[in-house]
Amino acid sequence: MAKAKIPKRPTRDEFVLEELGNQITEAYNEKSQVELTIWAWEEPLRGEIIHLDSRTGKVHVQKAAEVIKVPFMDIMALNYPRD
Repeated sequence: MAKAKIPKRPTRDEFVLEELGNQITEAYNEKSQVELTIWAWEEPLRGEIIHLDSRTGKVHVQKAAEVIKVPFMDIMALNYPRD
């Protein structure tokens, strides 16, 4: 039985990743509400970044009462909600 084809995550150069890392760190330090566009997710994730885990490479986002751990490499964009 063949494996189902899953589209690969787009590659980004080091400058794009560095800029994204800076935006995430700034949002974490300012305790801002953010909207993260995550690869292969239907909806953007909205919440506050509460922890940056350098050991696992995951960004912990508080959304209401739950904490969602997202791999840094899956985050495609960070925006600030307009409302």
